[in-house]
Amino acid sequence: MLEVKNVTIKIQEKVIIKNLSFNLHSGDCLAIIGEEGTGKTTLLKALIGQLELQWIDGQIVCRAKRIGYLKQNLEEDLANSVFDYLYESQDDYYRKINLYYKLIKDLHLREDIQEVSSISVLSGGEKVKLQLLKILLQEPDLLIFDEPTNDLDLSTLLWLEQFIKKQKIPIIYVSHDERLLTATANQILHLEMIHNKSEPRWTYKKMGYNEYINTRDRYLKHATMVAKKEQHLYQKKKEKLDRITQKVEHAQNVISRRYPGEAAKLKKKIHSLKAQEKRMQNQSISEKPMVEDAIFFQFNPVLLPQRKEILKLDLPVLKIDNKVLSRNLHLHILGNKHIVIVGKNGVGKTTLLKFILHQLQLRSDLKVGYMPQNYDELWNPMDTPLDFLNVDFNNEEIGKVRSYLGNMNFSKEEMTTNMKYLSGGTKAKLIFLKFVLDGCNVLLLDEPTRNVSPLSIPVICQMLQSYGGAIISISHDRNFIEQVCQEKYELSKEGLKRIY
Repeated sequence: MLEVKNVTIKIQEKVIIKNLSFNLHSGDCLAIIGEEGTGKTTLLKALIGQLELQWIDGQIVCRAKRIGYLKQNLEEDLANSVFDYLYESQDDYYRKINLYYKLIKDLHLREDIQEVSSISVLSGGEKVKLQLLKILLQEPDLLIFDEPTNDLDLSTLLWLEQFIKKQKIPIIYVSHDERLLTATANQILHLEMIHNKSEPRWTYKKMGYNEYINTRDRYLKHATMVAKKEQHLYQKKKEKLDRITQKVEHAQNVISRRYPGEAAKLKKKIHSLKAQEKRMQNQSISEKPMVEDAIFFQFNPVLLPQRKEILKLDLPVLKIDNKVLSRNLHLHILGNKHIVIVGKNGVGKTTLLKFILHQLQLRSDLKVGYMPQNYDELWNPMDTPLDFLNVDFNNEEIGKVRSYLGNMNFSKEEMTTNMKYLSGGTKAKLIFLKFVLDGCNVLLLDEPTRNVSPLSIPVICQMLQSYGGAIISISHDRNFIEQVCQEKYELSKEGLKRIY
């Protein structure tokens, strides 16, 4: 169905992917994983023919008649009506009407969704569902999804898992969702861009996600142990050779004038030792394997009194414009409580979080950090990471921030790159770093793991779990909810209900 032969992708002289090869057949479900900026979305665009041909070398052979491609966002379609987005004509609508009603039930979409006059008014999750609806109405024979779980509510996420598992057609997807990866993938393509290395690398395995991660961990541990052992032995040999060389050179200096014959022998010995040293320098020694997994940092200690009131919310009506979303909302948060708000797509979770943000920003006794779904709300697209982090441009401050960025695998070029060119996951890392540098003691997080590699999510969860401040979050990431959040609330039309 799909054959990729020795494909290299180069953008503006930078090699993103090199000599990639794999085949995809019926029943194959390939998950593409990797850290931010490794070319996952770029590869998907190449596979469906949306990448400039001059950027691609190699061969991509696709025998699919209809490819269903789910993008990360619908920016260019936001002004369209839902009906115009879904159908080519009225006749097209009537041909697909039975399938339409089946799919909106599966996707938990309201029946009148096609009457919405502008896609822009839909929630993030509704936009993802709308894309899925359009794709499945076309009955494709190859599915390519770019972060399909972004913003989906739990019920639709569970449906999507079952849908993918039941498919006989080949599927390729990029996702940060570890549960989805574990449940559905039977092949893994891992793209890596190693820090301070000029070329990317990739690993392709016909195995499930958990098996791949366990195999990779065993390899890294073994390779690290071998490298340490070889480097230790090399260092011991070198130290011994250095000691002998120093003794011989000292002896030569002492006796060279009195005993010319002995001096000649010592000179010959030194030549022999130098040759041994050169052979050692040319000896191949295993290096500790370099991995691209993001290296994060820990929050500075945050001390909030257990009884300190962070939020007391008594909201009679939650609405957006003139539309009432929910009524009688009550939420009381004390101290360093970590809470999550869940609910169906479009119920008003993001609207509620923004309302809470405005309330907390009025407080002078709290330092609030906010991560929106759309990161670009926080900066000018021409800003650089250093601009966003508010570096004062003295040498000490710049050095400190550059050190942080280096620990997060930012190259020197990325530190001064315009924000509009950075990947979503890279932007997410910057926001977390901003929280640290600003000393935030309250975090408002709207889907904090939505753009982050599954290899980094466990590190983020660990970091947030140990965070000493308060967290008010929206998430459908089951691992994040279980590991980070102490209280869970569900938002519905009737208000907020505590689940645990």
